[in-house]
Amino acid sequence: MPNMSLKKNKMPLQDPNVRNKNFNEVALGYTEEEAVDEANRCLNCKNKPCVSKCPVSIDIPSFISKIRERKFEEAYQIINKTSSLPAVCGRVCPQEVQCESSCVRGIKGESVAIGRLERFVADWHNKNTKIDPQTPKKNGYKIAVVGAGPSGLTCAGDLAKMGYKVTIFEALHIPGGVLVYGIPEFRLPKSIVEKEVEELKKIGVEIKTNVVIGNSITIDELFQQGFHAVFIGSGAGLPRFMNIPGENLKGVFSANEFLTRINLMKAYKKDADTPIGNFKKVAVIGGGNVAMDAARSAKRLGAEDVYIVYRRSEKEMPARLEEIEHAKEEGIMFKTLCNPIKIHGNSDYFVNGITCVEMELGEPDESGRRRPVEKPASEFMLDVDCVIMSIGTMPNPLIKNTTPGLKTQSWGGLVVNEETGLTSKEGVYAGGDAVTGAATVILAMGAGKTAAKAIDEYINNRNN
Repeated sequence: MPNMSLKKNKMPLQDPNVRNKNFNEVALGYTEEEAVDEANRCLNCKNKPCVSKCPVSIDIPSFISKIRERKFEEAYQIINKTSSLPAVCGRVCPQEVQCESSCVRGIKGESVAIGRLERFVADWHNKNTKIDPQTPKKNGYKIAVVGAGPSGLTCAGDLAKMGYKVTIFEALHIPGGVLVYGIPEFRLPKSIVEKEVEELKKIGVEIKTNVVIGNSITIDELFQQGFHAVFIGSGAGLPRFMNIPGENLKGVFSANEFLTRINLMKAYKKDADTPIGNFKKVAVIGGGNVAMDAARSAKRLGAEDVYIVYRRSEKEMPARLEEIEHAKEEGIMFKTLCNPIKIHGNSDYFVNGITCVEMELGEPDESGRRRPVEKPASEFMLDVDCVIMSIGTMPNPLIKNTTPGLKTQSWGGLVVNEETGLTSKEGVYAGGDAVTGAATVILAMGAGKTAAKAIDEYINNRNN
């Protein structure tokens, strides 16, 4: 029966005053009845406008139709044709600016909750289906993938399904890239990532960890070992800093380090090998999803006061609206139109405050957002003992510096053909944050899919 409600079914959540003290997943997921009811809001449009805005082109109306029929496994198989990480995307993909932004139901009300339905289907499959996928017949060609993050995993999965023998080389000891070191457990449980990775292994993808490309082995040496093409999906893990006085003090972190210690090294546990510290007043500089993750993590570690300090207004924040709302519910305080200019330290070189200035918005800059301009005589002190810099990241230059013929942009991102992902070096493709700088998981996945298709065409053209 059609559901003509103008509102989405609400996502069940942990209570804010409970969840801000634990690292359990905030969103609890739809029940079967809630999922079917939400699926009945879909009009099953013939022209499928939602699909055109999905970076991996999931057949959204078709999988939702299967949910309506309670054929949940069939719904999963539809998603799995084009997405290697459905349980991940259902949790962290910014559907509100992609597929859901084109939903016809959003014209006079709220769009269909496509992301929540994708999550439901993936979770149902992981819980109820025990049949292993079939391993495709190998075609005799070897592909190397650098990095086991979203773009690398997607590229590897697509190529494995085509019959290629794919080996992923991952620098860390656990595959997943930003999914395991960057996104907190309360947004993306690591068991979900592990399950998605295991699905790829079942179709023949080999993953070698603790291998740093450019150090352990170079791109050229991979070709010498018999690989026919290489995909670089090494991400953008080099943090940016503001270069203001006091950034070398104890208690100043990059968001990358702070979140890696928490997510990968479990610093929130009492017996952690790499604890972070007992900070009580924390300032997170930045307004993106990573800033929200860092602030919400600091709160869960026991900080009494946590501030988001952002130089533009809340309207210009790049973070997802859902993440901003959740942060506010959990007690995070927002200091917008503010910018730090100095970090202060005590005699033991520990942070004991920051000087900020008030800002106002001027003319738009190259990004289209209004440029923040400092207000005269507006300095004020913020009492904090920890500062977390979350103002963006860059690709590590190691691969560029050890790969002759590989061109990069002025800021460090690899230069590629936008339609294929081909770099300036024959047989070498790239995608994700290594090309664009820090962006979304789903855009990285889309780049991985594009490159996989191009690599297949490259191999076939060379051998025909």
